[in-house]
Amino acid sequence: MNVARILYPVKVLGPGNRIGIWIAGCPRRCVGCSNPELWETQPKYEVTVFRIMQILIPLLKRRETDGVVITGGDPFFDSRELYHFLLSLEPYTKDVLVYTGYTMEEIQCGDACMKSCLDHIGVLIDGPYQEQLNDGCRMRGSSNQHIYYLRPELKQCYEVYMTSSPNRIQNFTVADGIVSVGIHSRGFNKKLISEARKRGVILGEQ
Repeated sequence: MNVARILYPVKVLGPGNRIGIWIAGCPRRCVGCSNPELWETQPKYEVTVFRIMQILIPLLKRRETDGVVITGGDPFFDSRELYHFLLSLEPYTKDVLVYTGYTMEEIQCGDACMKSCLDHIGVLIDGPYQEQLNDGCRMRGSSNQHIYYLRPELKQCYEVYMTSSPNRIQNFTVADGIVSVGIHSRGFNKKLISEARKRGVILGEQ
């Protein structure tokens, strides 16, 4: 797996305290993407599912951990690795939220691994990000995306979460800077670069 980030506790991508996993690799290059630095895979991010689980199991066993969110990049970019990862997670949590630029129809028409992933995902949010449709819809980057409750027992919890507050941003301090997590408003990257420049900080433009 090409895993760029593991953050905990993520409170703004699904209900409760979640383990956030960002997988690198995405061919779509959506305009306005909040994570363009994760479009390309990198050798330094390569790690086995076994090693990832060694890191995650202590967190998954915490009473305070409510679930996992997998995003990117695009987790379905390498559906075989995603499938094995989902199988490894299943004994520890059924609440696995996955964001993907693929549509549900594309996944259902994909290869065996891609289709089998759906059996081990709790909630799927599908579809490419379309900046012109970023209108503040809850938990989604743009309104063309859909929420699928693949484990129906999770629906009520998510619906309560979505009606409790608007989209929020959570910032994590990491070794090489700050990671901003959540559903960002339209034009967020440009606004961030502009505001940073006003303060004498030059950010990489992607």
